[in-house]
Amino acid sequence: MPLALLDLDGTLVDRQSALDDAVSRLCRSHALPQDAELWLRTELADRATAGDFTRLREAFGLEVSAVHLWQKYVNLMSSAVTCRPVVLEGLARLRAAAWTIGVITNGAGDIQRAKLAKTGLATVVDGVAVSGDLEIRKPDPRLFELAASRCGVHLADGGWMVGDNPAGDIGGGHQVGLRTIWLRGRPWPDGLLAAHHVVDDVTDAITILLNETE
Repeated sequence: MPLALLDLDGTLVDRQSALDDAVSRLCRSHALPQDAELWLRTELADRATAGDFTRLREAFGLEVSAVHLWQKYVNLMSSAVTCRPVVLEGLARLRAAAWTIGVITNGAGDIQRAKLAKTGLATVVDGVAVSGDLEIRKPDPRLFELAASRCGVHLADGGWMVGDNPAGDIGGGHQVGLRTIWLRGRPWPDGLLAAHHVVDDVTDAITILLNETE
């Protein structure tokens, strides 16, 4: 069975719109100052961890606990994030075509798994590897190895990596011998080997994969 590993944020789900919503609601619910909201939008732009909320509490002298703020943020993010039905349908078609599907994502384990559960993605993938599980991040080959292992397959058998991050997703995929599909958007760094395909939407990537098995 062919393997397809897919990134989560910016690929399968729109993290940015969910982040905007979650930060706004968090700040309103705790009457946080505007400076704190701006701080959060900057610090959480790429990823969020529990430690960010410890720093937030210290920076603005907040009385509410960092643990509470983090859990509130996790809950707000998981309720705000969405995965389009056409993406879920595409993944279901891949599985029906005998593909093994894994999600490989940087981030804290609790928040990434909450997103997968809320969006329904957890029901259409075979395995998940989150950087917070091992305190390593893409493009570290060990995270790709973990993803394949949790899908019950081996990277040595080949497969595909789909994502929006040039270095983490495409560079990481190349390192472990996977073919790659890049969702264009971020600046492409000099010297990085080109992706095998470039698309504008993850549904286009799914179509390419389905054509591989026809």
